Amino acid sequence: MRVLLCPDKFAGTLPAPQVADAVAAGWREVAPDDDLLVRPLSDGGPGFLDVLSDALGGRRIPVPTVDPLGRPAAGEILLTDGGATAWLESAQACGLHLLDAGERDPKTTSSYGLGVLVAAAVEAGARTVVIGLGGSGTNDGGAGMLTALGVTPLDDGGRALPYGGAALAAVHAVDGAPRLRDARLVAATDVDNPLLGLHGASNVFGPQKGADRADVLLLDAALERFAAVLERDLPGCPERLGALPGGGAAGGLGAAVLALGGHCESGIGLVTRAIGLDTTLDAVDLVITGEGSFDHQSLRGKVVAGVAGAARDRGVPCVVVAGRVSTGRREAGAAGVTDAYSLVDHFGGEERGGLAAAMQRPAEGLRALGTRLARQWSR
Repeated sequence: MRVLLCPDKFAGTLPAPQVADAVAAGWREVAPDDDLLVRPLSDGGPGFLDVLSDALGGRRIPVPTVDPLGRPAAGEILLTDGGATAWLESAQACGLHLLDAGERDPKTTSSYGLGVLVAAAVEAGARTVVIGLGGSGTNDGGAGMLTALGVTPLDDGGRALPYGGAALAAVHAVDGAPRLRDARLVAATDVDNPLLGLHGASNVFGPQKGADRADVLLLDAALERFAAVLERDLPGCPERLGALPGGGAAGGLGAAVLALGGHCESGIGLVTRAIGLDTTLDAVDLVITGEGSFDHQSLRGKVVAGVAGAARDRGVPCVVVAGRVSTGRREAGAAGVTDAYSLVDHFGGEERGGLAAAMQRPAEGLRALGTRLARQWSR
């Protein structure tokens, strides 16, 4: 039997390669002669560069940058196509994982560090800069990134605003021109949410980054004001910026890329094309994918949605393994998911400490699920 193992990371516990390896180890205990194809994936969040580097080769260049609070952070760019294309991972500079629990406040965190990475890619001569968006701890609509690239938000007195999403409530204008040397920007997004509104960056993702209800309302209003200023002052910025799909990715970084004349693409779609996953899918009997939490957001542009849809189109069953499963069976089935298995349930359910065990012993649980799947599926 030919089985494709192509999970995303389990955020906070295991990177995608270790998830795939754990499931594969369990499967081989039962069916050692089966052909397991291991292809870890990313939808633009943490691990994006690792996946692409393994598949495409290229040259990785270290770039010193800063984290969401302005502290030194280690970033890098991946150059491929002879240096014509640069790949960046926003989480290296904006990632929520860079902040301790008490530091998570999207009113003050900034995407400036990502602008440093983009500038480095442009200076390296890249004509296309692909930015993986996901896992961010910021909600500033890309204002920090724009500042690093030469576009500064100003208050009504012409003074540069402080960093962070809350400060944008006082934005009156932007000054300067983006220093991109005609490079084309592409946002590889893990969601299709717009910048503003009920399904926007602040309402949907703000609470995950430390925002309470009052913060969410403040941030959404601030981003609405910022979007209007960008439409007015930044040449080439599209109309209705706040409503465009993908604009809400990574705390509004998608909208900043759109404002600079770039475009958004599905991160998982871009990665699957880059690594040739479609060809692999044509020759397998079963697909196993997964992520840390299989929930309603999973079906809005993340790895599971992209893989399950491609498997469904080929008539190949697709099984999801996840730390926690909260997506309904009918909704998952419509997206192409044949079945879903939860580490929390494997360890006895939340009422019996399953959540803590899933966080503390994910590799053990995934190996056991791999064994269970082989017994159910291997011919």
